[in-house]
Amino acid sequence: MEATGTDEVEKIKSKFMSAWHNMKYSWVLKTKTYFSRNSPVFLLGKCYHFKTEESGELSTDGSNFDKISTEISGNVEEFRKDFISRIWLTYREEFPQIKGSALTTDCGWGCTLRTGQMLLAQGLMLHFLGRAWVWPEALDMESCDWESWTSSTVRKLTASLEASLTAERDPKVLARPPARRDWDGTEKRNEVYHRKIISWFGDSPLAAFGLHQLIEYGKKSGKMAGDWYGPAVVAHILRKAVEEARDPELQGVTVYVAQDCTVYSSDVIDRQCSLVDSGKAGTKAVIILVPVRLGGERTNTDYLEFVKGILSLEYCVGIIGGKPKQSYYFAGFQDDSLIYMDPHYCQSFVDVSIKDFPLESFHCPSPKKMSFKKMDPSCTIGFYCRTVQDFEKASEEITKMLKSSSKEKYPLFTFVKGHSRDYDFASSPLHEENDLFSEDEKKRLKRFSTEEFVLL
Repeated sequence: MEATGTDEVEKIKSKFMSAWHNMKYSWVLKTKTYFSRNSPVFLLGKCYHFKTEESGELSTDGSNFDKISTEISGNVEEFRKDFISRIWLTYREEFPQIKGSALTTDCGWGCTLRTGQMLLAQGLMLHFLGRAWVWPEALDMESCDWESWTSSTVRKLTASLEASLTAERDPKVLARPPARRDWDGTEKRNEVYHRKIISWFGDSPLAAFGLHQLIEYGKKSGKMAGDWYGPAVVAHILRKAVEEARDPELQGVTVYVAQDCTVYSSDVIDRQCSLVDSGKAGTKAVIILVPVRLGGERTNTDYLEFVKGILSLEYCVGIIGGKPKQSYYFAGFQDDSLIYMDPHYCQSFVDVSIKDFPLESFHCPSPKKMSFKKMDPSCTIGFYCRTVQDFEKASEEITKMLKSSSKEKYPLFTFVKGHSRDYDFASSPLHEENDLFSEDEKKRLKRFSTEEFVLL
């Protein structure tokens, strides 16, 4: 009886925290983001120009798009469509209880796991859909009154809290999916993968890359539900999650995490050339994750041009980073400001196992910008390479970029020939222990853990 009472207290506490965080972060969908008309905008390797005869700024909420010429408006529309098509993963509430805890929400602690999910989702979108793909219904979200939607969500959450206090259960209200347009065969195939990718990140114990699974892998490194996670630890959790995924569709993808800011080319190629579960030969695509620090206590602005260069590459899948106390998913830039998606918005649980589950809450209606100077130095950079040839080309291109951007003797990270074992590293990456991290990795991660920022 006492345990039941404790669980109820935890659930009520969780409701209060969800209400608080939702009100705290509800402004993110209300505030406008302004872009200069005179500077190009980069989004995961694609460049967009908003230049007009007039000087000044334009916002991305559509409030002053009518002032832009038809030619430029088309480019703005393409940018908005491209941005909205990226998968947005945020705080959720009222999902199935996390094993070993009373938590049914990740509000207040799960933001780095969410930004890691967004980076992995972009890698999977490149793999299954390609960089040119955009969601056909992306601009249909324009018709939504996002300010009203935000206010409505807060009211619903408050009502849910009141229901908890009176031991009632509020009914789930899911958005009605938009009317399905007539799609051709390719569009239908792409929509199947679109939904499948999102379903892999569902907030349920069975989802391959859902919060529940990531937390289970995190336990093997000493992390628990409700703990703070840093970008380096999340990189290793994502690697383990992809290794353990059993969906046949995912057997053609692997993840490599750089060791001490070093990418060992032979280790990467070995991963790409490893056999799939069926025993058939063939190369795998690889998502390369590089945990780095862009300075000491503060980000060194000398790294700005390198970060911009990285986000200008089409095979870049973004950066898990943020500013002190908050994690963001960085996906682009304009001038000296980074463009990001913010996970700090608490939304209701969506059951992705239901046919035609609503997609709107998995796509962000508006980008946000932040000065590079405010960026926390601890981050993880991600790249996607479909083939060995793509990896070799990317390593050459990034190496040149690292050399040209490095004002100091040592670059931010390096690509070297050979295997890690050739440099006295203990374990081969193809024969990991059952533990999430090898003993060698654990020693290195202790250093990352002491340097990473605290997340709220």
